[in-house]
Amino acid sequence: MRFRNLDPRHRGPTRWQVFQWAVVDRVLGRRKPAPPGLPASSVAVDHALIQAHNAGPRVTWIGHSSVLFQSDGHNVLLEPVFAEQRIAWFYPRYAPPGLRPDELPPIDAILISHSHPDHLDLRSIEALSREATVVVPRRLGKLFTRRQFARVIELDWWEATQLGGMRITLTPARHWSCRSPWDRNRTLWGGYVVETPSVSIYHVGDSAWCDVFAEVGRRFPGLSAALVPIGGYEPAWFMSQNHINPEEAGRAFLDCGARTLIPVHWGTFQLTDESLPEPIELLEAWWQTYSPAQRRLARLAVGETLLLNTADADPQRRSGEPARNQARSAG
Repeated sequence: MRFRNLDPRHRGPTRWQVFQWAVVDRVLGRRKPAPPGLPASSVAVDHALIQAHNAGPRVTWIGHSSVLFQSDGHNVLLEPVFAEQRIAWFYPRYAPPGLRPDELPPIDAILISHSHPDHLDLRSIEALSREATVVVPRRLGKLFTRRQFARVIELDWWEATQLGGMRITLTPARHWSCRSPWDRNRTLWGGYVVETPSVSIYHVGDSAWCDVFAEVGRRFPGLSAALVPIGGYEPAWFMSQNHINPEEAGRAFLDCGARTLIPVHWGTFQLTDESLPEPIELLEAWWQTYSPAQRRLARLAVGETLLLNTADADPQRRSGEPARNQARSAG
């Protein structure tokens, strides 16, 4: 069984396209990756805030797509990648992880969007407590049951599970999956909406442009924050089938209707041909041009925690020391 995107026109990259991008164009010199440039800046983590039980809803950026979401006594770890040197043998890490596994609070749920190694790093998974509930897309659960996690839940698109007072829904995405040449699209992919009594957040995962962003906004009105990937878009002929670019990320944020945009999937690994800082620079330029009314852009530093106001109107920022990357706001 192989999974497909919702829209039959969204077939994803063919095997030849993957080979051309990864091997042929590089050997022939057609690909010209930019110099890495500066990674995302980092700040010291506020460990007291991380460990506090009732400090209010908050999001801490660990780096790339990895975040810690805390709300109403729940600790949710999304896309945990703690590798300090490199992932998938080839891709060096330029910004160190904002948290180590031994610095985490007790984790209630671990959420994985799909099987690609920058979102599912097995060494990082090995370092986590087996008491956490793992939520994954369909047919990805066996990687976790083999590692003896106490509870593993597989979801289909738009399917939800209830964990105490928290509801987790797997949302569709326009992407694909594989961990080897032989398991292409054998497991599902997606994003997540996490709802707690105080706030709700949308973690897009990885996705190319599609109608799902607006549908998420219709199904989940009043989202507090959207964690939207902004990097991984060059060369466009190949990556536009898999990822959104910064301008599309801004449009996706507006479509889903969230109050705060938290850009992720940038500044950590140079997985594609643009430089590490280019995605955030382009997103900030887009934001200055369009200045979305009553919306806020929160450019986090690695290790920084964003406090979400339960009224969604005035998010506050906390970290162990002043952030070098200040939030940009509009409206």
